[in-house]
Amino acid sequence: MISKGGVYFFTLVTYQRLPVFSHEPNISILRDAFQLEQQRRPFTIEAAVILPDHLHCIWQLPEHDVDYPGRWREIKKHVTKNVRSYQDEKVWQRRYWEHAIRDERDWRNHMDYIHYNPVKHGYASSAAEWRWSSFSRWVEKGVYRGDWGATEPSHISGFDLE
Repeated sequence: MISKGGVYFFTLVTYQRLPVFSHEPNISILRDAFQLEQQRRPFTIEAAVILPDHLHCIWQLPEHDVDYPGRWREIKKHVTKNVRSYQDEKVWQRRYWEHAIRDERDWRNHMDYIHYNPVKHGYASSAAEWRWSSFSRWVEKGVYRGDWGATEPSHISGFDLE
């Protein structure tokens, strides 16, 4: 059930797992799409990680606002129109995974999953090494230690949210 002003975890995957976001200009286009949509219809990105063929994030929507599908539609449209190397091809899988965060424990599990994801997929040896993540912001806030994420936390072992 969608809660008004809720917190949601998302996974979006590129079409046929193409490495669309292995090119820095495409990551910039994605970030621009987020910023444009946040200006149109505010929401907070609490955590995010961008990998070559998928991304994960946690959003907080404003109270009495449940339209994350409309926001994703506009973000995906912007990226599709502006990513040069894939203009004549599909960029995104049609659907995405969403999950309403239920409580603090659920929030923490999904935060850890997001920030450990580059290590899980072999792109980095620790969470701090991956540039396209909100991990450093949460280190600054004191939620994580800088050396966190070199090994998989046991409480997310076996999670597969892709």
